[in-house]
Amino acid sequence: MADGFQDFQRQMPSVDRKVSEIKQDDVRVAIIGTVLDAQGNRLAIDDGTGNVNVSFEEDVSTEPGKMVRVLGRVMPMEGGVEIQGDALQDMSGLDMELKKKVDELAGTGKQ
Repeated sequence: MADGFQDFQRQMPSVDRKVSEIKQDDVRVAIIGTVLDAQGNRLAIDDGTGNVNVSFEEDVSTEPGKMVRVLGRVMPMEGGVEIQGDALQDMSGLDMELKKKVDELAGTGKQ
């Protein structure tokens, strides 16, 4: 630490993705979906286009049926991908229909 500044490890930004759009060469992604299963440090998330398993270094506090956003690193696996989660955000108050409309207007929504 020099001059009062903390030395942070720089990370690649997370790219918003639908589960079905995650590529094995993606580095970091952000996914919004519903928790299907939550046990200890592992989650299964479904966003309507598919589901993906997410693991965290520590146990997470969430429950099935909750809408969440996961930010994490894509880990290529045989037959697909898994996410090594860095952050979990409660998105219970998110209006998904409104988000879809905003994404479409911004040109980021896929139809």
